Amino acid sequence: MATGEDLRRLALALDGTTAAPHFDRTAFKVARIYATLAGDGRSANFNFSPDEQEFKCLVAPEAFSAIPNAWGRRGWTTAQLAELSEAELEAALRTAHVHALAKPSNKPSKKRR
Repeated sequence: MATGEDLRRLALALDGTTAAPHFDRTAFKVARIYATLAGDGRSANFNFSPDEQEFKCLVAPEAFSAIPNAWGRRGWTTAQLAELSEAELEAALRTAHVHALAKPSNKPSKKRR
């Protein structure tokens, strides 16, 4: 059974992660936010790809659920921490962390002649 303190410890151990208040939650970010922890420490939101979200919700529906809005359609997923082992929590954090490190290119590429 994972806890909010486990999430905080594991997230802050990932390269470049910082924690800061984010509305009523704590946000964990590198280049972008990749996870948030609820104020009561019982649940967290993770930034997964839609495919990763679908898989996690399929194999562990007691632990994972899509956020029921546009953020959820983009892959943001809620996890009930008590339903996760520490290893499962760490895997979720690492997956989300990778997405926050990826830098989307919104500039057109320049072709050299």
